[in-house]
Amino acid sequence: MPHALPSGEQIEIHAGNQRVVIVEVGGGLRSYTAGDRAVVDGYGEDEMAPAGRGQVLVPWPNRLQDGAYELAGRRHQLPLDEPEARNAIHGLVRWTGWSVGNREGHRVLMEHTLHPQPGYPFSLALGVEYSLSDAGLRVTTNATNIGDEPCPYGSGAHPYLTVGTETVDAVVLRAPGRTVVHNDERGIPVGAERVEDTPYDFRRPKAIGATKLDNAFGDLERGDDWLARVELQHPDGATTLSLWLDESYPYLVLFTGDSQPSVDRRSIAVEPVTCPPNAFRTGESLLVLQPGESTTSVWGIQP
Repeated sequence: MPHALPSGEQIEIHAGNQRVVIVEVGGGLRSYTAGDRAVVDGYGEDEMAPAGRGQVLVPWPNRLQDGAYELAGRRHQLPLDEPEARNAIHGLVRWTGWSVGNREGHRVLMEHTLHPQPGYPFSLALGVEYSLSDAGLRVTTNATNIGDEPCPYGSGAHPYLTVGTETVDAVVLRAPGRTVVHNDERGIPVGAERVEDTPYDFRRPKAIGATKLDNAFGDLERGDDWLARVELQHPDGATTLSLWLDESYPYLVLFTGDSQPSVDRRSIAVEPVTCPPNAFRTGESLLVLQPGESTTSVWGIQP
């Protein structure tokens, strides 16, 4: 009997010298290389995705306090998959099987139906398309409420970016957030502030240094194309890359992985998210999809 890989089927797409591997388990991004250079700090095909690497975060990103929320006067309780902090975290599709909807050499559409379950008695048809071109990787996430009642929805992605340094301390970071969200010891937001005169102001490029990042950023600066961009540069200036996100993502999360032994500041997670942590409870930027309603979000990486 053939040996099953922990992340399931491996789906490779390519364009020029770019190569991306998408996985069946969670429909996530396992690896992305441009020539001989790693663009994302991925994981081996013989591993489960550690520390959320490359995973799709649906129907909510980040943490949900006590795994409990109310919608339309009904209380819902989700499993606590971050039990030490008593949180539900990063949605319901990270460890589920996805299928290949259609595929070409440079692109693949991954699909999944999220059926009703305890804590989330709603139905979503999900699609995530990964597409490579000369401009890099483009990721399009679509969700449609295929149930008969309104459902809460948020989404995010969890790629770790690298420019080839041993740690992120010397990496020069430019990030567009004008506000930073601060969390309590459980990772639940307790307030936000402007980034001016704080260590979290990366609107002008600077080295990450010893700053520990595990924060959502909002009020994103955007270009004339309405895209927000995060840029990383190797300290010698030879290697740069950027991650961009469209207007459907009003927040992004930066995470240097200090709490994750498998990361430990080796790379930085740059996470486009449609809502901040705990949005199922606070309602902040939360979408409520009506029956038959769809929503689409787009982000990408330019190596």
